[in-house]
Amino acid sequence: MFDILMYLFENYIHSEAEVFVEHNELTDELLRAGFNKPEIYKALDWLEQLADLQHSDEFPYLNRLPQHAIRIFTDSECQMLSVECRGFLMFVEQVGVINSATREMVMDRLFALDKSYISLDDLKWVVLMVLFNVPGSEQAYAQMEELIFDEPAEVLH
Repeated sequence: MFDILMYLFENYIHSEAEVFVEHNELTDELLRAGFNKPEIYKALDWLEQLADLQHSDEFPYLNRLPQHAIRIFTDSECQMLSVECRGFLMFVEQVGVINSATREMVMDRLFALDKSYISLDDLKWVVLMVLFNVPGSEQAYAQMEELIFDEPAEVLH
């Protein structure tokens, strides 16, 4: 499923076309690209649920989160997210790329993946996908892109 999400993100992120113009056309394109129907439906459902997270009537807790709410991870979340992943989440929150609400959106979407372990790269892509889908997050999205794609020239000592 994650491969399908990455395919869609990479092929439609800079496209002028609407991703969900026609559900059947998109499904057909994904089938031609070699993905199977059950995984396609899971990925499309994942994206639909991401869009639903923005509806305050369905997820009111996202609007009531304090600006700087601290996230305490459960044991099962710690097994799924390495110390490196949890540290990265804290870092992007501290530098203002995400806030409490977008962090919780990221967590929701991470745990909706069909994975028992999330890599740091997977986490970064999910953060990008969430920011891309949250209105008004253009600057945060650009900052996140820089964190992913701009490699430091030298190692800091």
